[in-house]
Amino acid sequence: MKAILNELIEHRSLSKDTAKKVLVDLTSGKINASQTAAFMTVYMMRSITVDELQGFRDAMLEQCLRVDFDVPVIDVCGTGGDGKNTFNLSTLSSFVVAGAGQPVAKHGNYGVSSPCGSSNVMEYFGYRFTNDISALKRSLDAANICFMHAPLFHPAMKNVAPIRKDLGVKTFFNMLGPMVNPAFPSLQLVGVFSLELARQYGYLYQNTDKHFVIMHSVDGYDEISLTGPVKIFDNGGERILSPEDFNMAALTYEDILGGETIDESARIFKSVLDGDATPQQKSAVIANAAMGLYAANQKEGLLRAVDRAREALESGKAREAFKKLIESQQ
Repeated sequence: MKAILNELIEHRSLSKDTAKKVLVDLTSGKINASQTAAFMTVYMMRSITVDELQGFRDAMLEQCLRVDFDVPVIDVCGTGGDGKNTFNLSTLSSFVVAGAGQPVAKHGNYGVSSPCGSSNVMEYFGYRFTNDISALKRSLDAANICFMHAPLFHPAMKNVAPIRKDLGVKTFFNMLGPMVNPAFPSLQLVGVFSLELARQYGYLYQNTDKHFVIMHSVDGYDEISLTGPVKIFDNGGERILSPEDFNMAALTYEDILGGETIDESARIFKSVLDGDATPQQKSAVIANAAMGLYAANQKEGLLRAVDRAREALESGKAREAFKKLIESQQ
């Protein structure tokens, strides 16, 4: 590992195969905590290459507990790490997408660089994490959505998780999160924290059979913020969309702020599903859910996807999907 660190300190990059081997060694506990922290720190200070990203991804997928479903599922996921502290947009959007009829296999984790990640909010509402495949399939049948808490499906991460928590900032594992869903979804919506990473994701996904949308709001959000334009990459290429393309008004930073605690974040979460949120909060959720529905069926067009997302939220179908997911464990 010392030789690898020296290579990186000299501003050299790793090959795909070397990156894969290093991550296997890292997650298997062969590398001590200080060297692991140093390795992660390198990628906070310089960009990751496509080969490194692909090697890290392949290592994670090779070691994961795989889950295969009988229907095409979508993951609606963000990398996090944008420092914007928005409320749980991607998690809420997942329930809207499920309520609109598209099966969802949501991959999530505790917040590292934010107060409340998707696993935090799900745990708050009494969801019990499981990697029992039959239980996940029952959830998908009952609620059209299942939730996969990442540590249960990536057991090798147990050696890295405490170091990530102690660092408390985004690392390259944030970049990997959406890429390593153990259900290997054929449909994917990914929000990323930088335009450079969006391009890298787009390049890697173009070499798969996925139907995908990668998105990055140009003012720095890893989701559709409606505070300005958003750059998207999909199977058809790349383009920039504005709030007007969603038939929505522009929002402000304050409109989509999350809570400072898990309790506050959970209150916003519940208010959205119950129909008590602000119009601005609802618009942000609808826009992100619409992009998920569009990713799953790009032929139907974005505005049709917006209509479907709005109907799923306002009719209570999203709330019902959430309720059924919690009840499916009882």
